Amino acid sequence: MSMKRRDFIGILGGATAVPLLNRVAFAEGRTATLGILVTGHPSLDIVTAGLRESLAKVGWVEGQNLRLVTRAGQGEELQAMAAELVRMKVDIIVTSLTPTAQAAKKATATIPIVMAAAGDPVGTGLVASLARPGGNVTGVTTAGTEVAAKSLELVREMFPSVRRVGVIANENDSFTGPYIAQLREGARRSGLEIEVVMAHSAAPQELIFEAVVAKGADAVIIQGSMVRPGSTVELAIKHRLISLGSNRSWPMSGGLMSYAASLTDVYRQSADYIDKILKGRAPADLPVALATKFDLVINLKAAKALGLTIPEAFLTRADEVIE
Repeated sequence: MSMKRRDFIGILGGATAVPLLNRVAFAEGRTATLGILVTGHPSLDIVTAGLRESLAKVGWVEGQNLRLVTRAGQGEELQAMAAELVRMKVDIIVTSLTPTAQAAKKATATIPIVMAAAGDPVGTGLVASLARPGGNVTGVTTAGTEVAAKSLELVREMFPSVRRVGVIANENDSFTGPYIAQLREGARRSGLEIEVVMAHSAAPQELIFEAVVAKGADAVIIQGSMVRPGSTVELAIKHRLISLGSNRSWPMSGGLMSYAASLTDVYRQSADYIDKILKGRAPADLPVALATKFDLVINLKAAKALGLTIPEAFLTRADEVIE
């Protein structure tokens, strides 16, 4: 892409494309209400805590001038939850992962939506372009497709005996197409085979993992919108699969490892968007930001449960090692 980075994160401005919040009303003490919509991975607690901390740093403090309304769901539940947030007349909807952003966009064309974050907002139709998103959606993209390909390279480097990697993908996530395309490219570069198991996010996970094992996979990569806290990690260990999640909450909840955009950085960037919008800026005029920091997180307890030895070079290289 030839566009320079400053085009994405430089000084922002322009005409209003959707109804905006009243700067004076907030200055006079009005409490801003944010609706937070997640799929459950990262968990609602992680997203809420991360945003709460980052927002406080830019002057929005829960209980003083900020109220948070939170919802977490899967599949068709997300659309009903997004509609509920709209009926509650929240000031901004904050979403995590592509399916939640899609649900919010279908529910409203006027309430600002801040992505924290989405994988490919242009390819999935959330925004017209990164530089000029148009509409009522902006926020952060994790450039997830490139990260997915890099995850395969890490598997090959860390575990040379692995030949085949299963991919658990969400058939109802509009990001799945570009996600799988980049995994296939990563597999080609790494000399690995991938076996994709497509499923609905509400499908029985035991059956999904059995399908992965039946395809002869030694490792598995789980698309973020397919993770259910608790059960997905347990099944990965039960089936003795080297597992990679799409963000830090995967190893934090007991999975083996993740290579992904730093959640701390994503929430910091998202808080900046929320602050700008609450002070009167139009989402249409705020270019989508690229995530800039990526973390490798490894869970040694999970490695021990799988009988794996993580090479020392990768423990040194990791941004966080969970003992």
